[in-house]
Amino acid sequence: MFTLNDQNLPYPDTLHPIIVHFVIGMVFFAYISELVGYLQKKPRFFEVAWWNWLTAAIAIFFAVIFGEFEAALAMPYPAAQPALDWHTVNGWSLSAILAGLTAWRGVLRVRNPLKTSLPFLMLATVFMVLVCIQIFLGSLVDWVYGLHTLPVVQATKDGIIP
Repeated sequence: MFTLNDQNLPYPDTLHPIIVHFVIGMVFFAYISELVGYLQKKPRFFEVAWWNWLTAAIAIFFAVIFGEFEAALAMPYPAAQPALDWHTVNGWSLSAILAGLTAWRGVLRVRNPLKTSLPFLMLATVFMVLVCIQIFLGSLVDWVYGLHTLPVVQATKDGIIP
């Protein structure tokens, strides 16, 4: 099969955060581009937003898949489990919402590539709030509970963390 390293992974380091940070950058840039295009009446920003939405909508599924795989190998201890569970549920939810948002934006783009709609921007704002919550949950999993960090993995293997 495969052997696990000191971080309990079959490859050198976690891939989920790398892909996730790419997605976060893309959605923030897409959202800001939408706002600038809408508020300043600069339709060229809608083209930038569209390609960022589309790229993020594809990449988020890779982020979720690697997140699921790495979470399964993380050996989460009871204190970390609620944050990891909420992070997982929110991640799957965000991927579905982003796919829907991107499809909606695609329809708007086909109808008129030079404008967006206020309802789309409102839902995109709600989506961005959920992204910020997800960032917080991911920070808890990594920085507070330390899943896949060497000391936590070792302490779990040694039975120090039940």
